[in-house]
Amino acid sequence: MTKGTIQHQERFLNRIAHQLGRERRTAGVTVPDYSYQPQYKVYRGYSADDLLVVLKEQCRKIHTEFIETDSIGLDKALDEQVARFGGGPVIVPKDARFKQFGLSDLLMDSWPQVGTKVWEWDAAAGEKNIEQAEQANIGITFSEITLAESGTVVLFSSKDKGRSVSLLPTTYIAIVPKSTIVPRMTQASEIIQQKLADGSVIPSCINYITGPSNSADIEMDLVVGVHGPIQAAYIVVTDR
Repeated sequence: MTKGTIQHQERFLNRIAHQLGRERRTAGVTVPDYSYQPQYKVYRGYSADDLLVVLKEQCRKIHTEFIETDSIGLDKALDEQVARFGGGPVIVPKDARFKQFGLSDLLMDSWPQVGTKVWEWDAAAGEKNIEQAEQANIGITFSEITLAESGTVVLFSSKDKGRSVSLLPTTYIAIVPKSTIVPRMTQASEIIQQKLADGSVIPSCINYITGPSNSADIEMDLVVGVHGPIQAAYIVVTDR
């Protein structure tokens, strides 16, 4: 991979400082301490159950099916949702949580849903993963962080978790552990920043998915399924 070069950087930055009417600052820069931060007041004091109610209501607004279950009932709930979406083929990322949550049968292609073909993302397979995602009827992932306010699931991409899993199939299912639910983008950003501060490797691609794909760019008419899944469902696992 060819590394890019930066040209005329000093002149460019000096010009910006000049336009601002001051000398260019190269040290002593601190993060402002704002006295008024309304972003932290939204849903302040809400319990996990309160946030679950908010998420459920938001799912209704964004045309996303909302299912609650516990870890014991997850296998059945997922099987039923796959049936409602018309069955396979199914594509999933390579994610240890499928086994941790008792979904090993899904990974072994012996899922109760008869005839369902399941492709687990394989980094060694290269472009074949993209082909499988294009042919899949359903993509299934776990949510890393879930925003109650907007009904958004946050996905971290990696070599084992290609973003095509949630973008290319006809329909999409997010498995949402209740512990991942936070009030809004503010808290999601804090979690990511803390991971960076702790030395964790954060992927360069972080996807924020809010229900099925939709657009109202043309004459303010809402059209669903323009550039991704036409249907979406969140299965919330309420164990915590």
